[in-house]
Amino acid sequence: MAKAKRKFVCQQCGTVTSRWQGQCEDCGEWNSIVEEAAETVFSQRHDLQNGGRAITLVGLDSAVELPPRTSTGIAEFDRALGGGIVHGSATLIGGDPGIGKSTLLLQAAARIASRGLSVAYISGEEAADQVRLRAQRLGLGSAPVQLASATSVRDILTTLGEGPPPALLVIDSIQTMHSDLIEGAPGTVSQVRAASQELIKFAKQRGTALILVGHVTKDGSIAGPRVLEHMVDTVLAFEGERSHQYRILRAVKNRFGGTDEIGVFAMVAEGLEEVANPSALFLTNRDETVTGATVFPALEGTRPVLVEIQALVVRLSSGATPRRAVVGWDSGRLAMILAVLEARCGLSFSTCEVYLNVAGGYRLTDPAADLAVAAALISAMSERPVPVDVVLFGEIALSSEIRPVSHSPLRLREAAKLGFNRAFIPASAADGVKGIAVSGFRTLAQLVDQMLGRG
Repeated sequence: MAKAKRKFVCQQCGTVTSRWQGQCEDCGEWNSIVEEAAETVFSQRHDLQNGGRAITLVGLDSAVELPPRTSTGIAEFDRALGGGIVHGSATLIGGDPGIGKSTLLLQAAARIASRGLSVAYISGEEAADQVRLRAQRLGLGSAPVQLASATSVRDILTTLGEGPPPALLVIDSIQTMHSDLIEGAPGTVSQVRAASQELIKFAKQRGTALILVGHVTKDGSIAGPRVLEHMVDTVLAFEGERSHQYRILRAVKNRFGGTDEIGVFAMVAEGLEEVANPSALFLTNRDETVTGATVFPALEGTRPVLVEIQALVVRLSSGATPRRAVVGWDSGRLAMILAVLEARCGLSFSTCEVYLNVAGGYRLTDPAADLAVAAALISAMSERPVPVDVVLFGEIALSSEIRPVSHSPLRLREAAKLGFNRAFIPASAADGVKGIAVSGFRTLAQLVDQMLGRG
C-alpha cells in the first residue's frame, strides 16, 4: 500500500525535515519551515543494475563546437553573459525590487525581436497593459514582442508548443509561476522547483533561450538559492542603489563563460543606458585637492574601473568611544589597516573616529585597494592631500609589507588614459607603462614617510 509521508520544507534553503520546527538547522532562518504535500512512496526495492539504457561515454579530447549565441543588442549585457545568450540555455537574473530587471529585459527583448527573431515575454506580476505602457515610455512600443500575463506553467507551455518555439522566452518572475502537478502556493520551494524544471526542460528540448527573473531576500541573495542556482546555466546579479544612477550586472555563475565580467548601466528617463566609461561614474571633480581622497584602479574581470576612496578622521576628546563607519568596503579589513598603521607606522587612531566611503555607491572586494585606503587615512589624519594625478594600489600584509597584485599594467594603462600621471604601487610589481610614472614602495612605513615628509 502507498503511504503518504508528511514533510516540512524550509522556504529559504529547501531543507526537508520530517517534523515542524521553529528554526531551520541549516540556514538558521526562523519561521521559514512550511508543511508541503509529499509524494507517495512505495516500500519496494529495485535492482538498478539491469534494465537501463546504455549511455555513450566519450573522452575529454573529443571535438566539441562552441554553443551558438544570440546578441542581445546591448553590449554590456552581452559582456556579462560572456558574449551573448546561448541557445537552449537557462539564465536567472536577480536583484532588489525596482533596480531595473524588467526594464533591462524588456529592452533586450525588443532589440532581439526587432532583428526578426521570435520573443515571448510572460509577466506574472503585471498585467499585459502595464508592460505595454512601460514599453511605450521606453520608446519600444513598436517592437514585435509577444506579450502575455500568466502564472500557469501548463498554460504557458501549451501555448508555446502550438507553433515554432520562440528564440527567447522571458519569465517575470519565477516566484509567481504555478505548476498544477504538485500542491502548494506559488513562491514556495516546491512550486519554484517544479515550475523551473518544466520551463528549463522546454528550453533544452526546443532550443529556446530562457531567462528567469528571481526575487531576492533581505540580505540580497536570490530567494531559494540552493534550489534555483543549481538548476540554471547562468546566474546574474543586478546590483546598485536606487538612490544612485549606476547599475552593475554581475555574473555569479556561468557554464558558458567566465564569472569575472560585469556590465555597467546608468538609469535615465529612457531606461537603462550603457556606460562605455564606468570610471566617469565613480570619480568626483578632481580639479581641487582634498584631504582624505585617493583614486584606486579596481579591476572587474578584464575591465579596470577607477573609483574614489574618501576618508574622514575626527579627533575626539579623551574618554569618548570612537566610531568606525564603512560604506562600500569590508569593515574588518579597515580594522586591519588601522592596526598596521598603528603598530608598524607609529600612527595612532585610538582617539579618532574614522569614516570611510567608496564614492558613487560602488562596492569594493579587491584586496588591492589596501594601499589606496591607507593613503586616504594618512591624508585625512595629517591633513595633507594626495596629489590629484596619483593612483594607488597594492595589498598590505600584517607585517606592513606591500604585496603585488594582479594585472598591474592593465590598471596603469586605464589610469594613464584618464589623465593620471603617477602611480604608487608595490616595489616588486612590474615596470610602469608609457605615460605614467611609477613609484614603488616596499613597506607601508615608506609611504607614510613620504606623505608626512619624514626623512
